[in-house]
Amino acid sequence: MKLPFAGRLLAVALLAGATAALPVSSAFAQTPEKPKVALVMKSLANEFFLTMEDGAKAYQKEHSAEFELISNGIKDETDTANQIRIVEQMIVSKVDALVIAPADSKAMVPVIKKAVDAGITVINIDNQLDPAVVKSKNISVPFVGPDNRKGARLVGEYLAKKLKAGDEVGIIEGVSTTTNAQARTAGFKDAMEAAQIKVVSVQSGDWEINKGNQVASSMLSEYPNIKALLAGNDSMAVGVVSAVRAAGKAGQVQVVGYDNINAIKPMLKDGRVLATADQFAAKQAVFGIETALKIIKGETVDSGTNGVIETPVELVTQ
Repeated sequence: MKLPFAGRLLAVALLAGATAALPVSSAFAQTPEKPKVALVMKSLANEFFLTMEDGAKAYQKEHSAEFELISNGIKDETDTANQIRIVEQMIVSKVDALVIAPADSKAMVPVIKKAVDAGITVINIDNQLDPAVVKSKNISVPFVGPDNRKGARLVGEYLAKKLKAGDEVGIIEGVSTTTNAQARTAGFKDAMEAAQIKVVSVQSGDWEINKGNQVASSMLSEYPNIKALLAGNDSMAVGVVSAVRAAGKAGQVQVVGYDNINAIKPMLKDGRVLATADQFAAKQAVFGIETALKIIKGETVDSGTNGVIETPVELVTQ
């Protein structure tokens, strides 16, 4: 039987009302989408960040039902402009969380504010954003990572045992505008000052092998009495080892680093590198992802009074 037009309208209304009353488990209910987490790292030419990415991908594979992962990196440690573009792309893609190792502690803050304002949960890893700049933007971004100053101090203290008061050393710093570079330099200086060892030069190697090599070569030439070179990361330490060998000072100038990447392990074993610090690269991003997922779920995250969730860092020697 064909209903008149008014009757058909009534039937449609009744059906719509019945559908609205169906329980969530009905065939009409949609399954909520898994949160999309964007991991934005620094240079993927650096083994540390490749290890970080591998750890994040392995974790996502184990928890594939819980979230989707999008990972990105930049071409080198100073490519801040490209990292800003990547974050802007993630905002347009409407990711639910952004876990970022910023290339620059200050320059990245404005685009991170854009992400926060867009409702994205942002977690800062590896290199802490400048707290004063973050505060000036009226945003709060938890930092999940190690105490870089403490880690560098552990390495410096171990080196100091091999030197004597009055010895000269040089520090090869990471990108000078990053807080982790500054913190590691401060930790190295803490240890040298306590042992009355003289820091004759601090220069940036931009976290990179070749730049670390160039800076170390220059220091060894300018300060022929240097007894040790302290590198802010292991990539630079690899370059420093080559510079020491080229200067004919292998065994005379001690080298230390930071990160415990695979490339440094043979050098630790044979003594070309005295010590490094392990901040567990494979877990760095995972710690950040776990924190982001907790916040998305509405769980409480204790970041202390200073917004820092501290992760482990350990001294590694031969």
